[in-house]
Formats: sequence, C-alpha cells, structure tokens
Amino acid sequence: MTEEAKTSESQAAPAVSVVGPGEGETIVLGTTRMRVLEDGSRTGHRLAIAESVLAPHTQGPPQHRHARHDEGFYVLSGTVRFTVGDEDHDATTGTFVMVPPGTPHTFANPTDRPAVMLSTFTPDLYVQYFRDLQEVLADGRPLTPQVNADAMIRYATEPADGPAAEPAADLA
Repeated sequence: MTEEAKTSESQAAPAVSVVGPGEGETIVLGTTRMRVLEDGSRTGHRLAIAESVLAPHTQGPPQHRHARHDEGFYVLSGTVRFTVGDEDHDATTGTFVMVPPGTPHTFANPTDRPAVMLSTFTPDLYVQYFRDLQEVLADGRPLTPQVNADAMIRYATEPADGPAAEPAADLA
C-alpha cells in the first residue's frame, strides 16, 4: 500500500448528519417558528439550513442587508412576499429566492394561510442572530428596533436604511 493510501485510510470520514421530522433546534420568534436543521457546526461553518413556518399575516423582519453571507429561501408551501428594495415578489410553493450580500430585503406572509420555507445561510453566520433574539424574548425584554439592530450588527447585518454593514472585527 502506498503512503497516500495509508493516510487516507486512517482519516475518518465526516459524520453524516440526519435530522428527522420534529427534530432539530426550535427557535420561536413571535409568530415565526424556525427549526434549525444545520447550524454550521457539521459543515465547517460553510452552510446553515433552517425551516421556518410563518403564521398567517406575519410581518417578518425589518428590511435589512447582510455584508458577509448569502441567504437563500425555498418556499415549501404557501406564499411568502419578498420585498427587495422597493420591489415586492410573491413567491409561491416551489419558488427559490437567492439574496446576495449587500441586497436590502425582507419577507412576510400576507395571506390567511401559514407559509413554510427552507432557508440557507452561506456561511452559517446568521443562525446565532436568531438565537440571540429568542434569548431577548426569553428574558422578558421586548424586541425593539434598536435591540434588533444591535443583534444584527454582531453578524455583519444591519437595517437597510443604514450604510452597508461591515464585518465586525471579532468575526473576521
């Protein structure tokens, strides 16, 4: 056996992650329930994936932009309204929306039925933001625009009405 073959044999294959129905970390933010399927800990922080259920008439987050990560949304059921700058896009079941860094965006469920979407974050930078917001609510504090903006900036994101977010020094 060659030295290269011995080396590759001795390296363990990465563990496969399987998250079954009803499994995964659940984050509840008001009328939105998020199930984290991959938080980045098993992908070398290259990718995170979450399933979100938006209750009827959910407003969603303030329009914002990310400086350091792409965000993808695949609508599994219902209709999700994506606002990109001044343009609205009603994404129905089977629609995929990809938002690159720097693009102002938000989403909402304006309908009378729940909407479900699968979200990707590359890299995984933004999952902790949702955990931070859930902690604010668990502590009994309100999610004010300032609290939200303070949480966003920790993850190279900020409301779209401000300048483009720069990566925080501790995230570089």
